[in-house]
Amino acid sequence: MKKSYWKIVNSVIDKSDILLLVLDARMPELTRNTEIESKVKLRNKKIIYVLNKCDLVPKKLLEEHKKVFKPAVFVSSTQHFGTTILRNKILALAPKNDFKDIRVGVLGYPNTGKSSVINALKGKSSAKASSVSGYTRGVQMIRLDSKIMILDTPGVIPYGEDEEMKHVLIGTVNPSDLDDPELCAMQVIDNFMETIKQHYGVEGDDSEQILENIAKKKNKLAKGGVFDTLTTSKIILKDWQQGKIHFL
Repeated sequence: MKKSYWKIVNSVIDKSDILLLVLDARMPELTRNTEIESKVKLRNKKIIYVLNKCDLVPKKLLEEHKKVFKPAVFVSSTQHFGTTILRNKILALAPKNDFKDIRVGVLGYPNTGKSSVINALKGKSSAKASSVSGYTRGVQMIRLDSKIMILDTPGVIPYGEDEEMKHVLIGTVNPSDLDDPELCAMQVIDNFMETIKQHYGVEGDDSEQILENIAKKKNKLAKGGVFDTLTTSKIILKDWQQGKIHFL
C-alpha cells in the first residue's frame, strides 16, 4: 500500500503548481516529511508550509516556528482561522495564467488535518475528514473556486520509519492498535507533564501517579476495584490525537 501511495504522491507533485505541506503546529518537526520536501524541491515546485491546529499552541511558540518554516501560514481548520491568508498566499505564488487552473497539491503525514484544511478553505465538507489515520485512500480533485483546483492525497509515512512513539504523538496509529497503550500514555505524560496535569486537573510527581490520578478522576475502575489505567491511557492518547489537549 505504501508504494502505491508514493506513486500517487509523485504524480500529484508533478501535476501541481504549488504544494501545501500540512504540519501539526504542536510538533511541526515531527510531522515534517523531509522525503516529500526533497521531491518537491527537486522538481522546483513552490512550497507553502501550513501549520494546522495553531489554536492549540501559544503564540510565542508559533513565532519560533515561523523562523524555521518559510513561507509558513498558521491555520486552525476547526476555528476557520488563517484560511483567507492561505488562499491569498496561494494566489500570490501561483503562475500568472488567467486561462489555466492553479493546481495545488496537499501533502503530509496521515492525520495532520489535510482534509480539514481543504474543507475550511472551501467553506464546506468536500474532502473526507476523519481522526482515523489513512482515511483518504486516493487522490481527490476538489474545485476550491474558479481559479484553484485542489489535489488531496493520502497521508504518507517515509520509508523505513517505524518509531512507535512518534506515530502515537502525530496520530498515525490508533491507540486501540498499540501493544502497550499504558507505556505510550506515560511517555506522553513525561514529555508534556504540566500540560497534561492542567488539562485533566490532576497532580502527581511522575507519569505513573498522574495516570492513576486521571483514572481516579474519570472514575475508571477495573475488576477488583483497581484503577483502569489501560482504558484511561487510550482516552489520553485519543484526546491528544484529536487535538483536545492544548499546549501551555
